[in-house]
Amino acid sequence: MERRRSVYMDYAATTPVRPEVLEAMAPYFSERFGNPSSLYALAREAKEAVEEARGRAAAAIGADPGEVFFTAGGTEADNWAIKGTALRGKGDHIVTSAIEHHAVIHPCRALEKQGYRVTYLPVDEFGRVDPADAEDAIADETILVSVMAANNEIGTIQPIRAIADIAHDHGVPFHTDAVQAIGA
Repeated sequence: MERRRSVYMDYAATTPVRPEVLEAMAPYFSERFGNPSSLYALAREAKEAVEEARGRAAAAIGADPGEVFFTAGGTEADNWAIKGTALRGKGDHIVTSAIEHHAVIHPCRALEKQGYRVTYLPVDEFGRVDPADAEDAIADETILVSVMAANNEIGTIQPIRAIADIAHDHGVPFHTDAVQAIGA
């Protein structure tokens, strides 16, 4: 029986580790694996490596290192941001788009079941959110505006700078799932 060669087609979800990344990480898997939250020498080395990675990630996205938090992945990060903001108890309204990734839609729906209101912004034929729609949706009770930077299925790049500026002008935090946008 002939074996077919498979072709991996889900790079939007996950990718193989690049050989140079694996090589750079190898010492932390086998020799320098200390707990970065502990105080012994191996732990301090691990902490330094984590902080160096945090600095590089911050530089890549134009953030301060103190604004970068590591999670297991995009879904955990989105849940943390959305639910964490909601649980602060400062309002009950979230604005997001109708075509968000499930990592955003699912926590929004869970919050709706708890009494939060969610406005799902429409998109045009290209999958773009009109910033004016975002502005119209913001109310006094709005606690968060969340619009993905780049759509994982259709590739649309959202006008997140304009939407973020509108949210901030109204004193509302802005969240974006930018998992698909690094390098775009």
